[in-house]
Amino acid sequence: MDKVIAINGSPGSEKGNTAMLLKQFLEGMEEAGAATEILYASRLDIKPCSCGQMYCWYDSPGNCCIRDEMQDIYQKLRKADILVLATPVYIPMPGKMQNIINRLCPLILPLLENHGGRTRARFREDVKIRKMVLVATGGWWEKENFDILVHLVKELAENASVEFAGSILRPHAFLMKKKGELTGDGKTVLNEARKAGSDLIRDGVIGQEVLDRISQPLILEEELRKRYNSLLNEHLPDDHQL
Repeated sequence: MDKVIAINGSPGSEKGNTAMLLKQFLEGMEEAGAATEILYASRLDIKPCSCGQMYCWYDSPGNCCIRDEMQDIYQKLRKADILVLATPVYIPMPGKMQNIINRLCPLILPLLENHGGRTRARFREDVKIRKMVLVATGGWWEKENFDILVHLVKELAENASVEFAGSILRPHAFLMKKKGELTGDGKTVLNEARKAGSDLIRDGVIGQEVLDRISQPLILEEELRKRYNSLLNEHLPDDHQL
């Protein structure tokens, strides 16, 4: 049985669009036989990396010098087969989520190799993770708004010499609901997210067609931009109207 650890970096924890999308993705995994667990970054006391000089690589290999809740997370991650990182788009992500990613360093063995012209390391022998996935939501229209997040998580996976299994991306995620209720499009997106989770466990991959349906446009770009700008105009002095 595959064991999946998901870290939800949204400040809204189990509420909000990131949690809604992640929940369906994980339920699809469970239907295919995986065991899943969600950790909420906003509820954890995770301090920034501050030891310096790569303490966890050379002074005390595999051990972090900071004693906080990350110590318990290390134990969970060592036993996980798949790591799912879920976050809304910030610049590029919420601070607590960035702290957790920075603090993954003790799990990586500094045995440096050249893969395709890039320096890479790998997870330590006691870390079972073999795949990473990104689940992300944003407010802007285009998928390109996720580029920094996708690049970051893909680089993290490749630096640890594991598979980057794909990105579950939902632009203008708030349009999945209207007056608090899921729209038809919203239901389609969540059904496809569920299928993505099931496919990853059963087949080992998520098809591009499924990913495309999850991130399909729900509104014309120009209409969404007008909505945002009208909100801005409501809060600008008359001589600063757009």
